[in-house]
Amino acid sequence: MDPEKLFKRKIYGRLLQWKRESNGNSALLIEGARRIGKSTVVKSFARNEYESFIFIDFTTCSQEVKNLFNDVSDLNYIFLRLQLTYGVQLIERKSLIVFDEVQFQPRARQAIKSFVADHRYDYIETGSLISIRKNTENILIPSEEERVSMYPMDYEEFRWALGDKATVPLLRGVWNHPQPLEEAHRKLMRDFRLYMLVGGMPQAVNAYLESNNFEVVDRAKRMILDLYDEDFGKIDPSGKAARIFAAIPAQLNSNASRYQISNVIPKSRGEDCLEIISEMEKTKTVNISHHCDDPNVGLGNTESTGQYKMYVGDTGLFVTLAFRDKAFTENIIYERLLSDKLSANLGYLYENIVAQMFTCSGNKLFYHSWPTESGKHNYEVDFLLSRGTKILPIEVKSSSYKTHVSLDAFCQKYSSRITNERYLVYTKDYARDECVRYLPAYMAMFL
Repeated sequence: MDPEKLFKRKIYGRLLQWKRESNGNSALLIEGARRIGKSTVVKSFARNEYESFIFIDFTTCSQEVKNLFNDVSDLNYIFLRLQLTYGVQLIERKSLIVFDEVQFQPRARQAIKSFVADHRYDYIETGSLISIRKNTENILIPSEEERVSMYPMDYEEFRWALGDKATVPLLRGVWNHPQPLEEAHRKLMRDFRLYMLVGGMPQAVNAYLESNNFEVVDRAKRMILDLYDEDFGKIDPSGKAARIFAAIPAQLNSNASRYQISNVIPKSRGEDCLEIISEMEKTKTVNISHHCDDPNVGLGNTESTGQYKMYVGDTGLFVTLAFRDKAFTENIIYERLLSDKLSANLGYLYENIVAQMFTCSGNKLFYHSWPTESGKHNYEVDFLLSRGTKILPIEVKSSSYKTHVSLDAFCQKYSSRITNERYLVYTKDYARDECVRYLPAYMAMFL
């Protein structure tokens, strides 16, 4: 299996835009979780768009190379040493230098200011855990650095990997002119569940393409989860971060209105782990939805720091994490998930994929819950998106049920603040009932 197999990724277009618009006046920092394909796409970009490039991997390069960036008073010397070490001739304004996994040499990141001012070459940095406090201590973050986030492969990129360039453009046409898809819906839903199971990590996608065997795919995902455990150990040696991550499926399945730290780490309160949660969010392995106490256009203005839900950044990894207590997630579980016949309530699985799609589209995640009239239960709207001067409320179901009590109560309570539309994302075909649009899960990417 080739973990570096090149898949078409949308971020390539963002790299082209940066090269064209920056013209050497800024460096580009690509940050994202481990194993999402940052290095692979940057190498491809370097080969295709420059006459030469030097790729410095700070996880494997010599200490001698790392030390070059401790003193940037003589750039000519640094460039000469790099060219000799890597056997590459740099050409002014036609070459790229890549700092891969730059968090392992923060001094190189700080040196970007001097390199950009010199203007001879272009610079791209990649990294995971890039914003973790210990990786930014005692260095000056360069203002010449443009930052862009990279995520696991989205559904369209996944379809591209499978050789399908038609489905998502056709769905986009349906989104612009909504109508039921009837016979096509069943296949579309099955294709989308395949994406949910395999996920968007290139290593897992490649495993699926090469083997067509879910056990092989599951093994690839477990290797990635093991790497994440190592990363959590780096930011939190106590092991709390790893336990918080491992408990995400169970926490979502509990239908509680927040992540309950005390159920995962006994005798701990939510506020005790806020710093750990913040550091976990910076790894981009998790997507966190914050409770909005008073929903309005500026959703972040009333964000609750202590009340939140946590999702896994990649839903394929979520599936493996949910069944990680088994030696491997047996093919029968995958087959039942794929055919939508697993008996367990999988609402949390669909909630996770919607959170992933919204995050990938650049949305910050918010939700809102409040007590019912009896006070014995809570209403809850799963996601709130800010659209213009209004709020777009979204509820997610794992079934065909069209009930939307919470959505109705929310729209009644905040009628002046919401858009004319509200959505229920579920597993059945497109439908409409007064102001509510019932949206198949594979269409949620267009919201």
